[in-house]
Amino acid sequence: MAGKPQPPRRSDKDAASGANAGWAAVAYLLGGMAVWGGVGWLVDRWLGLDGIATAVGCVLGVAGGVYLTVKKLGA
Repeated sequence: MAGKPQPPRRSDKDAASGANAGWAAVAYLLGGMAVWGGVGWLVDRWLGLDGIATAVGCVLGVAGGVYLTVKKLGA
């Protein structure tokens, strides 16, 4: 039918940009947890704590990853 408008087709480029945003969010979360968890582990080793600083570092790393995800990706 000539008079009926067709919905816009989703291109492969749109799908790729969505996947890239998802991978960026995962990288922010895992990277923050790994870096700040590692810093916490070093503090644990330095001060002789029993994993408290590692746990705090992981939590702070995930919080930082969520912050970066919201700030950079607007999610």
